[in-house]
Amino acid sequence: MRWIFRALIFILIFGGIAWFHHVRTHRPTRVEAATRAGILLAGNGSEPATLDPHLASGQPEHLIFHALFEGLISPAPENPDGDAPGAAASWSAENYTVWTFRLQPKGKWSDGTPVTAADFVYSYQRILTAELGADYANMLYPMLNAEEYHTGKIKDFSQVGVKAPDPLTLQITLKGPAPYLPSMIKHYAWFPLPRHVIEKFGKMTERSTRWTRPANMVCNGPFKLKSWEVNQALEVERNPHYWDAATVKLNGIVFLPISSDTTEERAFNDGQLHITLTMPLSKIPTYRESRSPFYHNDPLLSVYMYRCNTTKKPFDNPLVRKALALSIDRESITRNILRAGQQPATGLTPPGCHPDYQAPSVMHFDPAEARRLLAEAGFPDGKGFPPFNILINTSESHRSLAEAVQAMWKEHLHIPAGVLNQDWGVYIESQRKLDYQIARFGWVGDYLDPSTFLAIWQTGDGNNNTGWGSRRYDELIHQSFQEGDVQKRLQMLKEAETLLLNEAPILPVYWYTHSYLMRPEVRGLRPSLLQHRCYKAVELRP
Repeated sequence: MRWIFRALIFILIFGGIAWFHHVRTHRPTRVEAATRAGILLAGNGSEPATLDPHLASGQPEHLIFHALFEGLISPAPENPDGDAPGAAASWSAENYTVWTFRLQPKGKWSDGTPVTAADFVYSYQRILTAELGADYANMLYPMLNAEEYHTGKIKDFSQVGVKAPDPLTLQITLKGPAPYLPSMIKHYAWFPLPRHVIEKFGKMTERSTRWTRPANMVCNGPFKLKSWEVNQALEVERNPHYWDAATVKLNGIVFLPISSDTTEERAFNDGQLHITLTMPLSKIPTYRESRSPFYHNDPLLSVYMYRCNTTKKPFDNPLVRKALALSIDRESITRNILRAGQQPATGLTPPGCHPDYQAPSVMHFDPAEARRLLAEAGFPDGKGFPPFNILINTSESHRSLAEAVQAMWKEHLHIPAGVLNQDWGVYIESQRKLDYQIARFGWVGDYLDPSTFLAIWQTGDGNNNTGWGSRRYDELIHQSFQEGDVQKRLQMLKEAETLLLNEAPILPVYWYTHSYLMRPEVRGLRPSLLQHRCYKAVELRP
């Protein structure tokens, strides 16, 4: 018995030493530490170009704004594409044309100032003031006289269809019926901004002021800005003044700008991220076949395409643009390069926008017809076609696809294309200035309606950036916003899309799915066709 007792003591001592050594030598990963602290670590692609919702137009900003700001209607926790109370506690509509929103009685900005209907009126006037140069001003065009004010035909903003009868009531009057308005106003172009802060640091229409800096920024979402180290991390923390603060489960979110797909995947596997924005194309088959618990592939209302700068020769010629479109083998790209369930884009508008709408089937692979069109344009067998670049932003996926398209154009048309890489901010600015020839472009729908893909190609639209315009196209889009008959409206949109595809200022390639990695500790982050995120429903469970 004494021998057994000594053996037990020996085991306990050495077991304790081993356990103590393990505790001292095992350092928790960044993800483990963040999980315990309730901090979500999220890959966010490129560095955001701005934190001003009226000046943004990209996905990196979109994902951050859902944490900092809240529109009248919020993404629903169980289905982010559904509608839930946001800054408005309730809403009603008269013939889908006059909408009345009752604001949250306890709605406040992050500095404790009440959120009022006047804040929305101010914000809508700001984004529609042409001097600001907001890319997304057209998002408010369904509102009565919004387009006329933005284009200068009306000088008095009181004639625009938005009123604040009292501090907690906002009334929006549209040009025509829009049953899809609740989906539309979840976009950040419709979010309220704090007048008392913006005008503290400058005029309404100043583009570069200090109001978005961490020490100054005031917002109305579930989180507020804590810090922003450019090219390092942007961190948000709980907003104690948020009207629904008791529902918020996370203590904060760290958005990490990682533009390299490979680097982001490595960071995830090294315990540095809870969720990635995307993943390397080459790794998708391995994750799918192994049925990794980290791999997710969700439907997405989005299209990948190439813009053509129609102000530069020879891309001002629709024959050239159509030849480029017909020499892209979309089926080969989705089958051999992407390999994650993407669909070849036969048109622009992806399936799922509207149950009664199907994009016209115009885009297809026909190299013989492409060569005929190129010859008709004056470049038989590619002779005399000037060298040009395909502009991409930093991403292995974009480069892989651009190189595949480059090879197809060389094989089928014998034309010399290069690939030019730029960082996100420079890439965005190059397109705004029309300082490119061909540029990759992805568009995620802003709301559930075909017009979210079609309205941006109107002449002079802030998101057009091709130099292309068509009077007939503009008329069709304009008429569609006033048409009350659903089927007539959809027919107008289909005619407009057919015109656009035949003119080919854009070359749709494929309709997306969203492939990414997410750790099982992340709960409540639901898939969304529009990539909306209801962050207040997200929690971390070890």
